[in-house]
Amino acid sequence: MPRNDESPALLSPMLRTLLGLAAAVIALAGLYFARELVGPLVLGAVLVIICQPLRRPLERRGWPRWLATTAVIVVAYVILAILAFLLFYAGRQFVLLIGDYADELEATADNVVAWLQSVGLDEQAADAAAGVLDPSALVGLATSLGGTALGILTAFFFVLAYVIFMAADGARYENAAQRFGAARRGTLERIGRFNSGVRRYYVVNASFGAVVAIVDGLALWALGIPVPAVWAILAFVTNFVPNIGFVLGLIPPALLALVVGGWPLMLIVIAIYCVVNVTLQVLVQPKFVSDAVNLSLTLSFFSVIFWTFIIGPLGAILSIPLTLLVRTLVLEGDPDALWLRWLSGDTDAAPRAAASPMPARGGERPPPPQKRGRGPVGRSR
Repeated sequence: MPRNDESPALLSPMLRTLLGLAAAVIALAGLYFARELVGPLVLGAVLVIICQPLRRPLERRGWPRWLATTAVIVVAYVILAILAFLLFYAGRQFVLLIGDYADELEATADNVVAWLQSVGLDEQAADAAAGVLDPSALVGLATSLGGTALGILTAFFFVLAYVIFMAADGARYENAAQRFGAARRGTLERIGRFNSGVRRYYVVNASFGAVVAIVDGLALWALGIPVPAVWAILAFVTNFVPNIGFVLGLIPPALLALVVGGWPLMLIVIAIYCVVNVTLQVLVQPKFVSDAVNLSLTLSFFSVIFWTFIIGPLGAILSIPLTLLVRTLVLEGDPDALWLRWLSGDTDAAPRAAASPMPARGGERPPPPQKRGRGPVGRSR
């Protein structure tokens, strides 16, 4: 039977969109209920992706495969140990600091409440402001943060196991291009771009985070802010949270400056953070991050909130890799999704321009070819 190209599609575009959204909701609901397993799994995968390039130079130097795999695992474990130590040290010092400055916190809270009432704010606003500086509330905040860190450390065993298995499989997947290069070239290229983007993203963030942490820590030390090392660690960790990490790292030292030195010192701390962090994190770092991941600013900001809701606190740090993974799996394999990829910030998704005729010398287009023959039809003789 002859093919009828004008026959209607089985599903309309609107129905396909609704079915896709319904499938996405079901998949995300599954991730939400399995977030205690998914979070450590993604963290282990990110660590292996970051450390995987260490394998190649070691194998070129003659190391056996199992020894190169062991080196990848050791480096990943060292990174995890350093992060765990920094979180433990910062949390412990924060709790001790609140106990040492409990009286000053209460006095500052009373002064803030009196000032709010003097400018005409109602009692609820004053109570809310007092609650921010309440020592018990701050201890509760520190406890909740400690509980969050404990939950992360509880999943530490799973992360360690994931790193071992994924590093061992990474040695096997190195030969995938040789075995299936011709048949799976597109898939392997997408996976390679994803791995490269994740590595560049965390290298850029770690580099800028270290610079920001050092500058902020030295500035707080010069101003006499207690335990500046804790706030430097906080600045480094929050630098991995896109867009809103600067605010998260500023609030605790600014409140402590208010308690120690009053409003002038608090404004000085805010000014220093704004100058340092805005210059590096807003003006300089986004250029390097954009080159690494090709994500729009709106999508980067939304991904932090979205993935934090889906998989918990780890989602804030893993938001960019998770968003890149979704784009790699869902959009990059679909040739009809160039428009959506371009909206997400992928500059490589622009359609190719149509080939134009070569211009003549001097920038002028060549004259149109003359018709041969006579008459309006132009038949040749």
